[in-house]
Amino acid sequence: MKSTFMENSETVKRNWYVIDATDITLGRLATRVAGLLRGKGKVTFTPHMDCGDYVIVINANKVRLTGKKLDDKNYYNHSGFPGGLRVRSAREMIEKYPVEMIERAVGGMLPNGRLGRQMSKKLFVYAGPDYEQKAQKPVEIGL
Repeated sequence: MKSTFMENSETVKRNWYVIDATDITLGRLATRVAGLLRGKGKVTFTPHMDCGDYVIVINANKVRLTGKKLDDKNYYNHSGFPGGLRVRSAREMIEKYPVEMIERAVGGMLPNGRLGRQMSKKLFVYAGPDYEQKAQKPVEIGL
């Protein structure tokens, strides 16, 4: 009887992908990126291993939100001290912190704990069209 193939760190083959976020809905972008980071599209997907690919997201400041989310959606941070709650609207996030906005959306779709943190290190988000990882020859994919 054949045993099930389980990927390990020596057999993982990682690819590099570039995704242009221009006029793509934030949630659809985040689900696609999270799936690539986890390696869900690979035949050798193993849930307890980091077998995903590297993903570069460019033009993060041109991502789109539907409905009234620009004014109604809020992002919360708390410093841990009394009165340390900071609230930012999605409009403020997309204008000043577009990289953090996409990283938060993708990070919420990755596993919690060490494995998710390890996967999130393979995500590179840039507000503009230029990126530093040109030497890796990433493949551009569209949504």
